[in-house]
Amino acid sequence: MQQLAIFGGTFDPIHWGHLLVAETALHQVSLEKVIWVPSLNPPHKEAALFEHRVEMLQLATKDNPAFTVSLVEGKRSGTSYAINTLMDLSACYPNTRWYWIVGLDTFQTLPHWYRGRELAQMCNWLIAPRLLGGETITQSELICKQVEKQLSKHSNTIDWQFLDIPLVGVSSSLIRKFCRERKSIRYLVPESVRSYIANNNLYSK
Repeated sequence: MQQLAIFGGTFDPIHWGHLLVAETALHQVSLEKVIWVPSLNPPHKEAALFEHRVEMLQLATKDNPAFTVSLVEGKRSGTSYAINTLMDLSACYPNTRWYWIVGLDTFQTLPHWYRGRELAQMCNWLIAPRLLGGETITQSELICKQVEKQLSKHSNTIDWQFLDIPLVGVSSSLIRKFCRERKSIRYLVPESVRSYIANNNLYSK
């Protein structure tokens, strides 16, 4: 049975932190592949055009043969839901043990996702801790245990582990802010992504 991971997100834009998380997951649990899935219509936010975000993802990941970008959400109309993504990819990749890569802040909201309790049991969860603002790994574990407890009230189980990554204080929102303020984003994103953002005048307003 092959082991694959889904890394879903807005990726608006992709940055070195995302790439570091995916590379760590690849080796920590011996994955054959990380499938990057950009959200078409994220439920709670506005984002750059899907086509722009896909192009930046492809530019950033093209040198790693274990990374692939899926357009599964681009073929679906309406709001993007994680469980639909997993079911669609399961049809393309049968006989797979699935992992889902997610940030701690997003994982914390899992019990409230559309069919989140069902999804929780369909894959193993690889969590990128957010140790910003003085938060410790112990506090991060407590957050995950709270999620586990919420799910167990409904007899749902979940398998999760932290990704052992160095701290990188970079975020997509910071990059967008820097672009608006005409500050340099060199070394926050791959050079190909920086050029794409500049050439397409993204995030300048």
